[in-house]
Amino acid sequence: MISTLQFMGAVGTVTGSRHLLETRGKRLLIDCGLFQGRKENRLKNWDPFPIGPDSIDVVMLTHAHIDHIGYLPRLVKDGYRGPIYATHPTVELADTLLRDTANLQQEEAKWANKRGFSKHNPALPLYTAQDAERVLELLHGVSYGEAFNPVEGIRAKYRDMGHILGSAYLDLKTTDRDEKQMKIVFSGDIGRPTDSILRPPSQPYNVDYLVMESTYGDRLHTPTDVRQQLANAINDSVERGGALMIPAFAVGRSQSLLYLLREMETENEIPTLPIFLDSPMALKALEAHQNHLRDLNLTCRAKSLAGTDIFSPRKLKLISHVNQSKALNALEGPAIIIAGSGMATGGRILHHMKQRLPDPSNTVLFVGYQAEGTRGRDLVEGKESIRMFGTDIPVRANIVSIDGFSGHADCNEMLAWLMAFNKPIKKAFLVHGEPDASEALGKRIRSEYGWNPILPKFGQRFDIDF
Repeated sequence: MISTLQFMGAVGTVTGSRHLLETRGKRLLIDCGLFQGRKENRLKNWDPFPIGPDSIDVVMLTHAHIDHIGYLPRLVKDGYRGPIYATHPTVELADTLLRDTANLQQEEAKWANKRGFSKHNPALPLYTAQDAERVLELLHGVSYGEAFNPVEGIRAKYRDMGHILGSAYLDLKTTDRDEKQMKIVFSGDIGRPTDSILRPPSQPYNVDYLVMESTYGDRLHTPTDVRQQLANAINDSVERGGALMIPAFAVGRSQSLLYLLREMETENEIPTLPIFLDSPMALKALEAHQNHLRDLNLTCRAKSLAGTDIFSPRKLKLISHVNQSKALNALEGPAIIIAGSGMATGGRILHHMKQRLPDPSNTVLFVGYQAEGTRGRDLVEGKESIRMFGTDIPVRANIVSIDGFSGHADCNEMLAWLMAFNKPIKKAFLVHGEPDASEALGKRIRSEYGWNPILPKFGQRFDIDF
């Protein structure tokens, strides 16, 4: 049976994941994310969706990061009314992240109207909080390994991918072919086998078609112990006498940091410091992790069962109200401030950086991938000033990056994940990576496995026997 696979995002870039499978007279959209990073990418969010949203029958999500779910409110606003499937933790996290993103959209439009710098009069948000609410009514939670039928003739399952809480690869298998069942897998984002709080990625088998991410396809994580790197950065910051600012993704990275900070305090690897989690979204994500402890790795579950509050360093303070966040401006001496966003593209971290970047006693520690076109990438690359809130801020603070803390598998880890495939696949498509990364991973796959992966272009369609 001939079906088609079309790529509507996350090709030639690491954001905007949107893959359309047309089969059996139905349209299945896998992920529905926002484009982020460079302005030319962000502007794509305002383009009409390539097909009518009301013509899509089913949406299935791999995980809750905004570059995989952030366009959903606009899709619903423009007419989508079908079910949206995801794992139970992803449903809970999506509630938090979509509300937050909608509020940011509205605030940005309000700011643009106040300052008069929008090309449109009045400036409008991409979507509103009310649009996000409509999405939540369509979400359907599914357990890992639970079979469900998104459309007739196809069985779907989610398997743990170890990227963030609730992340999964999507396994679609035909059930209506007498001659031979076929399987297509959408990897979503592939996690690391050694994550501090999550289980390692599950490995599929009998795969015929694969859509695979390639974010770190051209690099390896440093072999240095991430925990030791983190301890070194903290202890160096203490010696400098200033604050350590950590731009961290609210979901996953913030919780991993809290876990490791508590562990290192207990083992006397770092001094006990005031630690501020300054992110309402991270606080809600923390609650989601506590609600889904069963989905964490064995070590975390065992410690929790033994009565340990695994996410609570001794002097942790949870900052929710904006006035509490502003009060941190008066903070003196060594401390750790964890705030979003992870790539310094927005959020409360910008206010802390605006005040503290000019002071060499302070440190900014990046603990994740910094996409091209973001302030995080500029800082890691050594820019001497950063523009924030219409002002050029001099960068005199110490800038540190720990690549090995990433929630994305590196090149060798992705190849090791493929090693478990028990047969050659018919076609593999590499997405969700900048061109150099995707090309490098494709070359390694050809060399190691003899497959010839395809690097699709935006809007390209491919026939598959599914």
